[in-house]
Amino acid sequence: MNERTAPSQTVLLRRGEVHSPADPFATAMVVERGQIAWVGSEGAADAFADGVDEVVDLDGALVTPAFTDAHVHTTSTGLALTGLDLSGAASLTAALDLVRAFAAARPHDRVLLGHGWDAARWPERRAPRRDELDEVTGGRPLYLSRIDVHSAAVTTALLDLAPGVRDRAGFRDGEPLTRDAHHAVRAAAFAAVTPERRTEAQRAALAHAASLGIGSLHECAGPEISSPDDFTGLLRLAAEESGPRVVGYWADQDVDRARELGAVGAAGDLFVDGSIGSHTACLCEPYADAAHTGVSYLDASAVAAHVVACTEAGLQAGFHAIGDAALTAVTEGMRAAAEKVGLARVRAARHRVEHAETLTPETVAAFAELGLTASVQPAFDRLWGGEAGMYAERLGVERARTLNPFAALLRAGVPLAFGSDSPVTPLDPWGTVRAAAFHRTPEHRVSVRAAFTAHTRGGWRAIGRDDAGVLVPGAPADYAVWRTGELVVQAPDDRVARWSTDPRSGTPGLPDLSPGTDLPVCLRTVVAGRTVFVRPGE
Repeated sequence: MNERTAPSQTVLLRRGEVHSPADPFATAMVVERGQIAWVGSEGAADAFADGVDEVVDLDGALVTPAFTDAHVHTTSTGLALTGLDLSGAASLTAALDLVRAFAAARPHDRVLLGHGWDAARWPERRAPRRDELDEVTGGRPLYLSRIDVHSAAVTTALLDLAPGVRDRAGFRDGEPLTRDAHHAVRAAAFAAVTPERRTEAQRAALAHAASLGIGSLHECAGPEISSPDDFTGLLRLAAEESGPRVVGYWADQDVDRARELGAVGAAGDLFVDGSIGSHTACLCEPYADAAHTGVSYLDASAVAAHVVACTEAGLQAGFHAIGDAALTAVTEGMRAAAEKVGLARVRAARHRVEHAETLTPETVAAFAELGLTASVQPAFDRLWGGEAGMYAERLGVERARTLNPFAALLRAGVPLAFGSDSPVTPLDPWGTVRAAAFHRTPEHRVSVRAAFTAHTRGGWRAIGRDDAGVLVPGAPADYAVWRTGELVVQAPDDRVARWSTDPRSGTPGLPDLSPGTDLPVCLRTVVAGRTVFVRPGE
């Protein structure tokens, strides 16, 4: 029996809080053949008790739709979980000590892999030099990606595994590698990962996601990020083993290749530009701390050609675009494609843009006009926003204040799908909802309800499924059970969805996510009616 075949068991969950628009006061739910069959009150649940195979006493726990993380790099996430993670290193010295200890503990690894350094947060204010990394690794190959994964510090031995890398764009002797040079060393590093190690990392990432109430992941792969074997291996693993669903995107201008690999779109991280932290996001005006405007990988004509090809092939197109110039190129290219194949077809395809950080009122309006989904990462603002954050350092305070305008996107009617870009920021769904609701720039905040919807139903809508990500009869039985405190209907201030905080509105409650409060703890995660995680001791 395929693990994705829906189980025949009928389950009644009762004596809890069920988050459902079908009944804002529901305390019980019936699941049958992998779908939600009924939601309602405790009294009505008695009628089902004798006709089900199992009764689950929720003991006051909250049931919600499972989260969808709409932007993940699964293998890299698993490698970070099981390997060298520098995201917690407080200084360059601490990072080098961690590298030294990791190298000593892994004497047989062909290439050492690490992730997560961020010199912007270190007192030394600089990246590790190659000679320093050569010393702490004993001269072994090492790939050490910056937290945004758009640049990397490497050892001399790894450069030697990528012939010609010193002649590629983005190579500056002694400095972190960007652009083509970075792609070359990353390919060399990941080619050394054995299939067994890769599968181990994928299993670790999927298990971790399930433990956080995540029922679906959108894998954003591609020839410059991973490999066909990595991508198809992940899709096969997710189909064969019990765990979160995986929806695959392959970021390739070769649309036929994406289809052959089983991708739902030639999309995801198809790079129009790079990242702000690595000074490679493409801007209209120069960086505040560098005398250039970043890097452009695709122009509007290339965007248009790709959108036309995907639309005609019945696949989603999508692009990684962060800087305002890159986002302008995307919207101009999308408009040109719409002129060729028709606006209705472009809108119906639900093409996507990943990250979409440096938006202007004009590009927000274009997203709405073209039916684009904004696949965004609220944790970026939590990590890099604010007047003293990395955004302000790179762009200046005024420009930084315009980034990640979630409220403006929602007001314009742009569909939002939330993700983590893990391992750039951790898998952390409730933390992501909190980051959007309590954005560092108050005018960009959205209600907890809107943020929660973007992280549950929004991910399903982004793949063309309007019937999922919500607990109503007929929807897939993808849900999570949580231990949490009192439920509230929460807006971060009076400007946001004031009507919905009135109890008379009948709006289902959610956990209090005010900064400093404990986040909910996942007790159980269920995908298509099949339990994929149970917290030990529950």
